[in-house]
Amino acid sequence: MTAQVLHDFLYVGAFLLVGVIFAITPIIISWLIGGRSVGVKRAETYESGMEAIGSAWIQFSVAYYIYALIFLAFDVDVLYLFPVALAYDKGFVIRDFIEIVIFIGILSLAIIYAWRKGVFTWQRRS
Repeated sequence: MTAQVLHDFLYVGAFLLVGVIFAITPIIISWLIGGRSVGVKRAETYESGMEAIGSAWIQFSVAYYIYALIFLAFDVDVLYLFPVALAYDKGFVIRDFIEIVIFIGILSLAIIYAWRKGVFTWQRRS
């Protein structure tokens, strides 16, 4: 290897080391100065100041997780539309419009697919 390649690897290693230090330092500081408590109240589940009823380890239907994942995916996808909307009138208006229609069409197909699979139907469990 040449000296330039080693020099570049040195920069990458230095940035990696600094990144690890910046990631670990707050964890170590909070462990050193953080309070530690033990007791019965510490092991209890806390939810808005109300006493917990039953166990926190209950089983949820997978439909809730799928619904949440679909929401998250569409939420992130809609965020990609904002830059397109800001740059919409700067040049290729017809091409941009067609791209937006295709993008929304693909999102619509995903919603239709999830609807047909029954993801959006809620069933109450006793």
